[in-house]
Amino acid sequence: MHWMQAVDLYCERTGPGFWAEPVNAFSNAAFVLAGLVALHRARSDGADIWIRILCLWVAAIGVGSFLFHTFANRWSALADVLPIWSFVAVYVVFTLRRTFALGWPATGGVLAIGLAAIALVMRLLPDGIGERTNQSTQYLPAVLIFVAFAAAFAWSGRPGARLIVSAGLVFALSLFFRSVDLAACAHLPLGTHFLWHLLNATMLGLLLAVALRHRLPPPAA
Repeated sequence: MHWMQAVDLYCERTGPGFWAEPVNAFSNAAFVLAGLVALHRARSDGADIWIRILCLWVAAIGVGSFLFHTFANRWSALADVLPIWSFVAVYVVFTLRRTFALGWPATGGVLAIGLAAIALVMRLLPDGIGERTNQSTQYLPAVLIFVAFAAAFAWSGRPGARLIVSAGLVFALSLFFRSVDLAACAHLPLGTHFLWHLLNATMLGLLLAVALRHRLPPPAA
């Protein structure tokens, strides 16, 4: 069946077995830990339901990625990418609405402009760069979002600007390790993809910390 077709993308995987990528699989615990630690803080701070949902979403990213690095087939690849990109979409909308207090029309306008800019940049990428970077170019939109948010936070003086910049730098480093996984395979049989997991979990933890700075005030007694 198409959905059961095996997928082999990473250096550590040397066969079709469930535990053929043990380090890549278990390093996803970092996402779950980041989400649950942030959730504990959110509850302690009385954060609203949307921030708590974002925390659980980060934990779900770890679960989806674990499924992909164990089952390693088409359906688990979908379980991997859906939580990631849906989190990106929800976090962007959350930030535009909560942090920058944009109404829905303005939010829609910003999203439309952003998607058009991303589409243009992706179209201008050189041919073959995806293969040379282990398909890491799919995450270029996230890089562009970080650049835009860092500039917007710094210009507006919103709380969390340094955290956004730090998260962006951590993501850039994680993207490097994802890109060189196969190239480094001859010298490092373990590969470098697990560092993508650990650094991305750190990055998401920083983004949740930014969200917590913009939690709604508790309801009046």
